[in-house]
Amino acid sequence: MTSSTWPTGSLQDRVSFAIEEVRPALQADGGDVELVAIEGTAVRVHLMGACRGCPMAGSTLADFVTERIKLYAPEIENVIAE
Repeated sequence: MTSSTWPTGSLQDRVSFAIEEVRPALQADGGDVELVAIEGTAVRVHLMGACRGCPMAGSTLADFVTERIKLYAPEIENVIAE
């Protein structure tokens, strides 16, 4: 899928699409993110690499990862980093 394609599949597909969309930017800074689980209206993700322990990790999660997930899966209310 390219970023010009709007995901229309299952909740899992749309959340995964959002994560794949933000992944290159995180990897460019030495970090990464992976989907751990979708539990009701919450998504659990694992921040890896440079994202772990980074002082900006909270902002990255809230302003970047969460924003993109909620764009494609508006039924998601919370994104939680493990």
